Amino acid sequence: MAMAFSLGTLNLPSSLICRSSSPTSSSSSKTSSLSLAFDAAYTKRAAELADKSAGFTAPHPNFGCVIATESADGEKVVVGEGYLYAQGTTPAELQAVEAAGERCRGATAYLNMEPSHCLVDQSAVSALVQAGVARVVIGIRHPLHHLRGKAIGAFRSEGLVVDVLGEDLHCKTVEEALKSCHLVNAPLLYRAACRVPFSVLKYAMTLDGKIAASSGHASWISSKMSRSRVFELRGRSDAVIVGGNTVRQDNPRLTARHGGGHLPQRIVMSKSLDLPEVANLWDVTEVPTMIATQRGAKRSFQKFLASKGVEVVEFEILNPKVVMEYLHDRGCLSVLWECGGTLAASALSSGIIHKVHAFVAPKIIGGKNAPSPVGELGMVEMTQALELIDVHYEQVGPDMLVSGFLQPVPDLTPVIPSVDETSAIDPTVSPYEASIIFFYKTWDPYGAFSNFSLHPMKMPDENGDIYMWPSVEHYYQAYKFAGIDDPTAKSCFEDIKNAKSPEEAARLGRRMQRQRPDLVRSDWESMKTSVMYEALKCKFSTYPNLTSMLLSTAGSVLVEASPHDLFWGGGRDGEGLNYLGRLLMQLRSELLRDSNASNTTLQKMENEVR
Repeated sequence: MAMAFSLGTLNLPSSLICRSSSPTSSSSSKTSSLSLAFDAAYTKRAAELADKSAGFTAPHPNFGCVIATESADGEKVVVGEGYLYAQGTTPAELQAVEAAGERCRGATAYLNMEPSHCLVDQSAVSALVQAGVARVVIGIRHPLHHLRGKAIGAFRSEGLVVDVLGEDLHCKTVEEALKSCHLVNAPLLYRAACRVPFSVLKYAMTLDGKIAASSGHASWISSKMSRSRVFELRGRSDAVIVGGNTVRQDNPRLTARHGGGHLPQRIVMSKSLDLPEVANLWDVTEVPTMIATQRGAKRSFQKFLASKGVEVVEFEILNPKVVMEYLHDRGCLSVLWECGGTLAASALSSGIIHKVHAFVAPKIIGGKNAPSPVGELGMVEMTQALELIDVHYEQVGPDMLVSGFLQPVPDLTPVIPSVDETSAIDPTVSPYEASIIFFYKTWDPYGAFSNFSLHPMKMPDENGDIYMWPSVEHYYQAYKFAGIDDPTAKSCFEDIKNAKSPEEAARLGRRMQRQRPDLVRSDWESMKTSVMYEALKCKFSTYPNLTSMLLSTAGSVLVEASPHDLFWGGGRDGEGLNYLGRLLMQLRSELLRDSNASNTTLQKMENEVR
């Protein structure tokens, strides 16, 4: 359904001067302040839309799209909107086009971020081009190098006018819109620039700077409203990190508790594994828990944790930096630190904390030995203090929330020469030189190989009827329960089949498998690779560009880079079985044989003609 959105009357100061950076851009010197104000407002609206799924799905690149056109009376109105709900779901641009319909022709599309555009995923660009959109305004370029500038180039090659905030359009309101675009994808920008997940340190303290009484009692410092905000912060994160002392003192659950949606993994950092045998975090029925520890620590306790279903990851030297690098490799975009003062100080000293959320309660507890939010940092002069930037103050119930960045949000300006330009200069330079090709998240260079990628395919459902499955993961998870004559199993099959995203399908399937293993088909362990292969084969046969991409990897080893899935993935140190990579290489081999056989037949026919 099309949505109407009007800015109404805009009161712009007469002194506001807006300009374009180039006389050849669409926004030439004739562009009025009012026109640029509309551009800024609609792009900012796209950024607001992009944030709508936060807390309900795992963190992912946030895309929003607004399509606006002029009405008969000359007023600019929105005719279509959309946002990416989760990785592997319908692109924002396609949603907006479907909502706008014929009104797309000659309209302007506003995107908070350049869409993904590569050989195997051109849906966002194609949707806008085929709908007849005439102009595209983009907030920021895509921060990932293999996607950066690709969609912009594709739009321009199709004759669309493209303006990028901060490059083609400049004025105060544009700067404000650009800031919104940076903030909504801050996790992705930090990940691309710093090679670690976006890390937020959160704590609640009394007015005199204490996070607990001298006894260690800390329930509750902040108000119920503040704690609700913390649940929201958790829902926006891939993982929540605490130290061993927090487990011993508070026995936390670290759940999001917002009635559904994304539940972040709980992570405990403990060198010694001096942890209680009974703890809420060892219950992994709904939410997984990972323990990060030093290599060799308390082997017997590690076995105990493993028996509970808790993942244990050993590091040669345990510190916040190596854990963040590890979580980066696991595909994490955002991490929330809810630790005590000692671990907080270590994380701050490591330089991996990017933002701070401090809830200050109007209470005084006192106590010479009462703990503070941050332990020893080794600073002796006030000039050494860490200063927050872009600080915001917000009253939350009786508390005051002070938030700000320790490091500016990375502004990834265009890199020249780009990989494509370098390759044109020197053909021997290739972005994919390694003989091993890794893939994991759908936004990776080879992310289309993932079972989570958005490539709908027609395959039978439980009743044998042909159904358009949204992804390989939907099909795989549902078929765990295929053929089971039980109402719960049948209901689960349908729920997975209709899941809004591959992520949700995986969550539903895994949860039911944990809670009701009796409902999983008895031959699943022997059949699951066949089920996955059938789905992969259908996916690649449906999309010729995917087949071309797979064939282009001939001679390379394909590795699914999930560090924690030791069956489908390669594991952290190559200890995984990498069955997804193996199945793709098997499929590649079949496709190559078929291709060679076709070429041989064609050659014979040509020879006979001669």
